[in-house]
Parts: sequence; structure tokens; C-alpha cells
Amino acid sequence: MDEWKRVAWSDEFRFLIHHVDGRVSVRRLPGEQLLSSCTADHTQIGGGSIMLWGTFSWAALGPVVVVEQTMKAANYLNITVDHLHHYMAFVFPTGNGFFQQDNAPCHKARIVLKWFEEHTDEFHLMSWPPNSPDLNPMEHIWDVMERQLRAQTLPCPNISTLRGRCLDISYNLALVIYQKLVASMPRRDAAVLKAKGGTTNY
Repeated sequence: MDEWKRVAWSDEFRFLIHHVDGRVSVRRLPGEQLLSSCTADHTQIGGGSIMLWGTFSWAALGPVVVVEQTMKAANYLNITVDHLHHYMAFVFPTGNGFFQQDNAPCHKARIVLKWFEEHTDEFHLMSWPPNSPDLNPMEHIWDVMERQLRAQTLPCPNISTLRGRCLDISYNLALVIYQKLVASMPRRDAAVLKAKGGTTNY
């Protein structure tokens, strides 16, 4: 557990205004074809999505960043420089921390890996397997946020509201949530090994 407490986990996730992208299907009973509730233009409600990047560790929830454009190497490098760097220095001031990222192309880009190499005296980049089912606890943070978002009474009318609600939810996550996730890592590893790399109940 002492080693897992020195890891900062990260991931990206896309939150949707509606549960699915694209068209919204409406089921109507006979005689309901002309009812306004069944013929309303759903595009008036607004559609679309936002992508968030986030990180957390045992000690503290890190920054949650709205990715305004497609996540490419340059965008990701800006996040590491502007947000991750300060977070790692705050949480692991002695330079003994590890940063986890998956193997997405933008994470493995040359300019990004070069930046991490230049900062190895401050923290280390964690080696991550190409197929890693159920190993990244950051995915559970997104799941908690998604469920809290969908539990709200009023739907999000637009992207701006969606962004605000997601950030509010993230800033109010309890410390116990992500400490429990870090504490689950030994069990996660054991389960994945038992499943020989397959999916588990985590």
C-alpha cells in the first residue's frame, strides 16, 4: 500500500448532454403522433459533449481539466505542463511519486515522453501494460461523477451547464472515495492475475 499511495492516476472521459450521441428516438403510442411532447425538436434542448482529463492520488484529488479540442499530443503536453506538473510537486514534494497514464497515442507522443524524461528528478512515469482491464481506478471516479450527474433532477440544457455541473461534482468528491480506490489496488491486481489478464468484478 505504501507504493500505491505514491501513484497519481489519470484518465480522460467524455460526458454527454444526452445518454447517447446522435439522434434521439421517441416512442409513441397510437394517437400520440401530434402531441407536442412527442414532436418537440430535441435539438432545441442541445446536444454534444465535453471531454475531461483528471488525476488523483491517495493524498488529494488533482485538477480536472476541460479539454476544449480533440486530445492531441500538443493539448496533452499543455495539460502536463500547466496542471500535472504543479499537482505532482504539491503531492510528492520529495520526488518519490509515480504518474500513471494509459497508452493512448497522445500520451506516447515523442514530445510528451521527452517532457517526462526531463522531469524524472521530480517524479517518475509509471510503466503501463498495453491491455490493462480493471486496473485504472480513475475510471471509477468518472463512473461516480456520471451517476451523480444523471441523478440531478433537471437535465443539462447546454454544454456550458454540463461543464459547470461536472466540475462542481468533481470538486466535491469526498476524500474517502479515492482513498478506497487506491486501497483496492492490491485486490485489483490479484483479480487480474487470477483472470490471466481478463476482466474481473472490479
